[in-house]
Amino acid sequence: MSNNNFLLEIGLEEMPARFVTDAMNQLQNKLEEWMKEKRISFQSIEAFSTPRRLAVRINELAEKQDDITEEAKGPSKKIALDDNGEWTKAAIGFAKGQDEDLNALFFKELKGTEYVFANKDIKGKYTSELLLELEAIITNLSFPKNMRWGSYSLKYVRPIHWIVAIFGDKVIPFHITDVKSGRKTFGHRFLGTEVEIFDTNHYEEELLNQYVIVNPHKRKEAIRQQIDEIAEKENWSIPVDDGLLEEVNNLVEYPTAFYGSFDEEFLNIPDEVLITSMREHQRYFPVEDKSGKLLPYFIAVRNGNREYLDNVKKGNEKVLRARLSDAKFFYQEDQKLHPEEAAAKLDHIVFQEELGTIGDKIRRLKKIAPAFGQILGVEKNKHIDIERAAVLSKFDLVTLMVDEFSELQGIMGEKYALMAGENENVAAAIKEHYQPRYASDEAPSTITGAVLGLAEKLDTITACFGIGMIPTGSQDPYGLRRQAAGAAQILLEHDFSVRLEDLVNITIESLENSGILKRTSAEVKQDILSFFGLRLKNILSERSIRYDIADAVLEKTGEPVGLVVKKAEFLQTKLQDENFKDTVEALSRITNIAKKENNNENNVNTNLLAENQEKELYEAYLRLRQELPNQLAAAKVEEAFTLLEEIKPVIHHYFDHVMVMSEDEEIKENRLTQMSKLSSEIHRFANFQHIVFSS
Repeated sequence: MSNNNFLLEIGLEEMPARFVTDAMNQLQNKLEEWMKEKRISFQSIEAFSTPRRLAVRINELAEKQDDITEEAKGPSKKIALDDNGEWTKAAIGFAKGQDEDLNALFFKELKGTEYVFANKDIKGKYTSELLLELEAIITNLSFPKNMRWGSYSLKYVRPIHWIVAIFGDKVIPFHITDVKSGRKTFGHRFLGTEVEIFDTNHYEEELLNQYVIVNPHKRKEAIRQQIDEIAEKENWSIPVDDGLLEEVNNLVEYPTAFYGSFDEEFLNIPDEVLITSMREHQRYFPVEDKSGKLLPYFIAVRNGNREYLDNVKKGNEKVLRARLSDAKFFYQEDQKLHPEEAAAKLDHIVFQEELGTIGDKIRRLKKIAPAFGQILGVEKNKHIDIERAAVLSKFDLVTLMVDEFSELQGIMGEKYALMAGENENVAAAIKEHYQPRYASDEAPSTITGAVLGLAEKLDTITACFGIGMIPTGSQDPYGLRRQAAGAAQILLEHDFSVRLEDLVNITIESLENSGILKRTSAEVKQDILSFFGLRLKNILSERSIRYDIADAVLEKTGEPVGLVVKKAEFLQTKLQDENFKDTVEALSRITNIAKKENNNENNVNTNLLAENQEKELYEAYLRLRQELPNQLAAAKVEEAFTLLEEIKPVIHHYFDHVMVMSEDEEIKENRLTQMSKLSSEIHRFANFQHIVFSS
């Protein structure tokens, strides 16, 4: 069977940069899945993309599907044969439908019943015929946003202008809207021309001749190499942000890096403002000297060659100068407004229609944050800083700088607070209480920032849950999942040994006093603890904790986050212990029997403990009840588990000699109560019944 390459290219209007890589990967993955489904073998697959095209080349694609033999199932044996053992009409019809001789039929048992089967040979179809299905694959790509054009019903990321579909040396004919597939592609919008592809092996070369580097990895490497060459020549250090590099790479087809400059007077503006202006708004890379000090230069990447580069450089410098002039004005004007005056304006900014203004939120934080500080064991002399930071935490939202550069909220708050004479702890907390802003971000480094950050996040979560605004599916407009994960990260990294339930209670009380809650406090608390449980499960998964271990330690909600993680990590290591399974089985015998009847409200009647094994187990329970809570409160997980291990032989001894379900009803109830009491102590550590052992 001969093999040929297959090339597919979809030519489009310029796509948003953030859509390009995902769309390219989707196209590759969908084609791979399609080929596996269709049983078409191939050697390798390559994906390409630029702002104006998505492409895939499948190398050594088989000329036709693999032939296969399948077993076709017919009627049951009872129906296929008559009383004389002859084939019935049902069997004859089945054989005819499968184009098989009756002699080729055979019987096979399936779920206790015998059925008649036939081997069905399926000849593979030609790949060129199957490739006509490409239209559905292309139009089923998904994008964050779509558009329609002309009178066509198709919704797609951008209008399609051309399609290349070549298998071997032949075009695969199909069309989308009014665009027919062919072998004609187009080079760079301004530098290139149209070109026909006759040899798919030369696809990259043909487009390079038309000023298009179609391989995104090669294009990105070219950008990085050009930046490095400028840095080496000028003796600069150019920090290349990977996210910005990816975005720039998806904005150009033929990159040319160059540097420009701006007036040194703008260096008096905070570095964060300069970098944000360059990176977020102009897609420039900032330039530093070898010591990390910002220099009055920038690196930009042009979509084109080096012709007229001086004109391009001057144009970019002009645009940046205007941006920085605005930033300088904002910076100077903002300093005329004292933080307290700015904070007073927060009453005019609505946080959420049912939850009031940012000013209302600040008044809640002013009470919640110091209360958190107290329960978290923060030194009393820091409570004043926590309260002050709560009052000023959002004041920079009314500044001109943050209004223009929303990415700088908190960052500018810290700087303006220091300039206004606030102490470093307060200023740092204004910046840090937003942290962690995203998955890989750091938690607040200061205690003041950590406490305020916890208060702010729990207030947002509780307020939203209080009015029934609970995330469902992909809907999470206030980022509550991220807020909960951030709160958990703060509790972990600062090793705050406080029950989450206690923090939630403080927050709920504040919201009740504000008249915000539309649901009962019990409902809100239960939903929040369950919500945090899911976030903690994600955290444990990221730490490679097995799902069953996670379920075991998360059943008891409201515990300190750090303790939950320590227990999970400890149990994960115990999986390697050959005695661990026996311990788990012993503890699970207690908790399993305790499920049968809840007698935990009763007390064990010691006068009814007639057997020595009952008394021995009761004494073990008393020791456990006294010592286990203390070890867990001190987060001494190994010592706590040792206490459970020590009662294992006592449990085995008990069940070897005592029948819990006694015929004497009074004794049976007392024994069940004893099981329930001991089960409660075991559950302080985990629900060991969740742990699964391979056979």
